[in-house]
Amino acid sequence: MKANNTASLLKDGKELNTFTRPASDMQAERDRTSFPVREMTHFFNNGKENTEFLEKLFERIQRDPAFNNKDFYDLDYKPLRQRTFEQIGRMWSYLDELGADSPLARRFLSPFGMINPSAQTRVSVHYGLFVSALRGQGTDKQYEFWKSQGCLSLNRFYGCFGMTELGHGSNVAELETTATFDRATDEFIIHTPNTAATKWWIGGAAHSSNHTVCFARLIVDGKDYGVRNFVVPLRDPESHNLLPGIAVGDIGKKMGRDGIDNGWIQFSNVRIPRTYMLMRYSQVTPEGKVIEPPLAQLTYGALINGRVAMAYDSWVWARRFLTIALRYAAVRRQFSSTEGREESKLLDYVLHQRRLIPLLAQAIGIEAAATELYRLFDEVTHHQASLDTSDRKAVSDMVDKTKELFSLSAGLKAFSTWATVDTIDECRQACGGLGYLSATGFGQGFDDWVVNCTWEGDNNVLCLSAGRSLIQSGCKVLDGKHVTGAADYLGRIKTLRGKSLASGDLRDPKVLVGAWESVAAQAVMDAAEAYKKLRARGVSDKAAFEELSIDRFNIARLHTRCFQIKALFRKIANANPSIQKVLTNVGLLFALWSIEKNGSPFLQYGFLTSDDMNKVIDLVTFYCGEVRDQVIGITDSFNISDFFLNSPIGNYDGNAYENLMDSVTERNVPGTPCPYQDAMNAFFKRTPYEQPRLDEI
Repeated sequence: MKANNTASLLKDGKELNTFTRPASDMQAERDRTSFPVREMTHFFNNGKENTEFLEKLFERIQRDPAFNNKDFYDLDYKPLRQRTFEQIGRMWSYLDELGADSPLARRFLSPFGMINPSAQTRVSVHYGLFVSALRGQGTDKQYEFWKSQGCLSLNRFYGCFGMTELGHGSNVAELETTATFDRATDEFIIHTPNTAATKWWIGGAAHSSNHTVCFARLIVDGKDYGVRNFVVPLRDPESHNLLPGIAVGDIGKKMGRDGIDNGWIQFSNVRIPRTYMLMRYSQVTPEGKVIEPPLAQLTYGALINGRVAMAYDSWVWARRFLTIALRYAAVRRQFSSTEGREESKLLDYVLHQRRLIPLLAQAIGIEAAATELYRLFDEVTHHQASLDTSDRKAVSDMVDKTKELFSLSAGLKAFSTWATVDTIDECRQACGGLGYLSATGFGQGFDDWVVNCTWEGDNNVLCLSAGRSLIQSGCKVLDGKHVTGAADYLGRIKTLRGKSLASGDLRDPKVLVGAWESVAAQAVMDAAEAYKKLRARGVSDKAAFEELSIDRFNIARLHTRCFQIKALFRKIANANPSIQKVLTNVGLLFALWSIEKNGSPFLQYGFLTSDDMNKVIDLVTFYCGEVRDQVIGITDSFNISDFFLNSPIGNYDGNAYENLMDSVTERNVPGTPCPYQDAMNAFFKRTPYEQPRLDEI
């Protein structure tokens, strides 16, 4: 579409063209970049090799007709489910090439969620939950057996994760499905005792999965040993018909991710071999002897994979919508910030900078923390796979590492996914009316993302869990014991307590890290002391933790943000010198803005005075201005193509208006007959009602 005669106008002797100008405005913004964009891309991808790998892979995906996503925002849930499974079939060729159960596949799946998050989820449920449970909870022999049945190749095999029930979600320990051991037949009997015990929200159950890892209560000789994992076949692998005793259904349309066939499952005395119980940590012998796991959470190990992935996905999704909103802000002009001058770019308004640029810094902090979390996850997973369960010290070390991973992943999953919810919506609002348009991607993106705050651990519950672990670490310190891992700074509480900014420089990363450690440590230790006092008064363990629920939530928030800030500065310290200056400004903005958002404890513990807080506020505004000229270079370094962005107002060329007009007219062809013309005709051409008149009597 070409510019029409009204697109250009003269103002104060200058020709203005709002239709063609955005492209030149975008190039002008790009020219302000002061760092090598390619080097920044390697920074975010954690190496040049990873960048090159991803680029080659994504180029192939963009050219693959199976992944054409132009009509994605217009699909109803039934055709979306078909499209999703067709894409899963195509994805398999890539996964097979990469190694379906490899770290390379993980790098592929996360960005693929920008194309179709339902397809990403359905594959992740199989590999990230079902297969992870087989590998992590099953013995080596069991894992090899299920591999031989096709669990890695997806040949006549598709798994789902049967944990959540209609009556229980986050409280896994109280699930009601039973697995009763029958010594006479060497089998378990899987049963749904009531409607509330129906497996619910199970991705893949409605139509596609033929096996599930079922969480059920282990019952032996009438004794309940708690929840364990069992592989239960659901459908015949040849006919795909349901097996005897299995009932499934579709739970229907959802708020988002409707390409997933979430369903319910009921078991009616379904018999499975004893060896279908996953027995790496907990075993039942043919004689009915039960061997308990060294740590109950080891039974739920597959859940950690999903939480770690969601922490990283928070970065993947946040950077996408920040790219769209910041590029649009760089070309959209409204009003004038200077009397008598041309309209100003949104990005030049201080309030607009304050709305978006700290969120950009936060997303980069999320990436740094999630990358460290993945390293810890890979380390724990590797040790679990080679763990000799007869080695008590090795098991003890593994228990400690697993506890650390559970706690850290809980906090990072919760606060990262929440941050991305806020980021998507703020970016939507920052784009004005166009942000509300389906074609720009924000509405579908929001609906598809928010489920991350609920599944695989409700965020509020996870925060309480992380807070509980922190109090336990604080109690160790009070007892004179050593604390390792992300909470190791608690061991320095004597030097951190009572610390203040004094003459410290708020523009020094070391000072800011020290500030966060001081405040987080004092909050944690205060909560630990309160817990000990409650216990000394005879309050039970559960009641004491419940009374400290608000403290648990708050210390989880402070500790998690402290970890993110430290992770970002650690990563910046190892970055190429050519990008360190820009990244340091980003890191300072993230740390200072985080203090501004969480100011109360910094004042409460006396690290900052009210005058110091005013300086923090001023510095946040200052660093927004410092980073402002670099935001287009930074978003370019995210290396997200227009195909993956799928938002015409965020395209690389900056032609927001032309691209949007083309997109809208392509999806809604002008001249197409109105689908409700008959209804309009019936209304507009109705015959007016005339009240009958009675002849004069």
